[in-house]
Amino acid sequence: MKISIVIPAFNEERLIGKTLACVRDAISEFTRRGWESELIVCDNNSTDRTAELSRAAGATVVFEPVNQIARARNCGAAAASGDWIIFVDADSQPSRELFGDVAEQIVGGRCLAGGATVRFDREHAVMGMALIIWNSLSRAFHWFAGSFVFCNAEAFRAVGGFSKELFVAEEIDLSKRLNRLARETGKKVVILHRHPLVTSARKLGLYSRSEHLRFLKNAILRGGRISKDREQCQPWYDGRR
Repeated sequence: MKISIVIPAFNEERLIGKTLACVRDAISEFTRRGWESELIVCDNNSTDRTAELSRAAGATVVFEPVNQIARARNCGAAAASGDWIIFVDADSQPSRELFGDVAEQIVGGRCLAGGATVRFDREHAVMGMALIIWNSLSRAFHWFAGSFVFCNAEAFRAVGGFSKELFVAEEIDLSKRLNRLARETGKKVVILHRHPLVTSARKLGLYSRSEHLRFLKNAILRGGRISKDREQCQPWYDGRR
């Protein structure tokens, strides 16, 4: 068994070191089972030291010139040689226990893909409530949070990977396609919840309340169309870090 961990990264020099250290530690859950692993960082056209720091930490670095999360994840997956691929965002810190839960699903033989519930690295009353709602929806509909997705590599390629048409919500789109494939093949998609993924709450401080409300308003008014418009998805692409 071989596991490929893919981390898309755009100007992440502040957090990539901590993420890679956590991933390296979590990989020990695979190593103790005698499994192989590889760590791939996709530099998504960064202008800082993201690639340099990633190589120094022992990761294989690939390059995607088009600044889009879906393309970055697909680029990393194209370089992966594992039987399973785990996608982790560059501002998130998976634990040994979470990787252990992934290993149990793989060994069980019925899992096709999965995600995990999420918690922020610091408390915030309003966003904390939003996160509770998201985690409930994630478990009910088997939707992935983009910060953590694991998938059988053949299944990922069979459904075409992440959609290049989408600048946000590409993980939900992938979830829906993998859920359909799971039903067709007698497999299952799971959302792990015993050990939530810790992810950064930095956007809460980088963007004002009015900016958050403006994005929410546009998302409500334009529906799914906003996910295909890069200019309307600035919190993910304007480079604030």
